[in-house]
Amino acid sequence: MNYYQQKNIKSLLERKLYFFVGILLTVVITIGSLISIKNVIELPPVNFVDKFLHLLAYFLLTFSWLGAFANTKRFFKKDFFIVLLVFVYGIIIEVLQGTLTTYRQTDLFDLGANLAGIVIAWVFFYLFFSIKYRMK
Repeated sequence: MNYYQQKNIKSLLERKLYFFVGILLTVVITIGSLISIKNVIELPPVNFVDKFLHLLAYFLLTFSWLGAFANTKRFFKKDFFIVLLVFVYGIIIEVLQGTLTTYRQTDLFDLGANLAGIVIAWVFFYLFFSIKYRMK
């Protein structure tokens, strides 16, 4: 096996790992957003902790999906589409919280925190990983 074949296999395994993490995070965020967490863990009453958790969750979610599709062509269009889909997913989750549950409500500040996490993930991914994935 030559160097380029080894490099391609390594890249494929990395993308599969990102893909698996993306699916896992999507499921965990969906379940975590729609269940009552008061019975599971005790969160402090400070509001910024919730917003930080939203930012972190959507940062990780966006980053994992960007990594899963990093080696494909048309990276700018693809990245924009991924960012848009993750944001729409966040909107859907917020709407479902307000309509399907009695213990959660829709919060526009949550959407703002989600968007901040998404944008930070995209910038971080683009700045630090674009050289690795896009300069082949």
